[in-house]
Amino acid sequence: MKEVFAGLDKDGNEVNISLDNFKGERVVLYFYPKDNTSGCTQEACDFRDNLNRLTAKATVIGVSPDSVKSHIKFRQNHGLNFPLISDPEHKLAEKFNVWKEKSMYGRKYMGIERSTFVLDKDGNIEKEWRKVKVKGHVDEVLAFLG
Repeated sequence: MKEVFAGLDKDGNEVNISLDNFKGERVVLYFYPKDNTSGCTQEACDFRDNLNRLTAKATVIGVSPDSVKSHIKFRQNHGLNFPLISDPEHKLAEKFNVWKEKSMYGRKYMGIERSTFVLDKDGNIEKEWRKVKVKGHVDEVLAFLG
């Protein structure tokens, strides 16, 4: 995937990120709807708290439509220690088919369907979880990674 996205690296520096940069590594790519919301914060903190166990097997990258500025605040508020990609035009979300019509209180809108993908060392999808329930999800990812 040659496209480059604005984001934050694992150290919190603003960088341009391409999934091509991770060829040769397994990647856990997780899509979440919005920074600093309850479910998304819990999911990010679960990845953060298990990062040592995860990075032995794969690189973790979070993706949402939020701006880099929002990601900076999210990262600082919760001590996140993995890259975050800003995808405001939904290009990456559309490539992974996670930009979906959603409904809340009878109102329809477009948004991220919480999803996680494990990419193999060649960038191919090895495993996917769609409509992720946050509780216990990181354990499912760890179990798959072995």
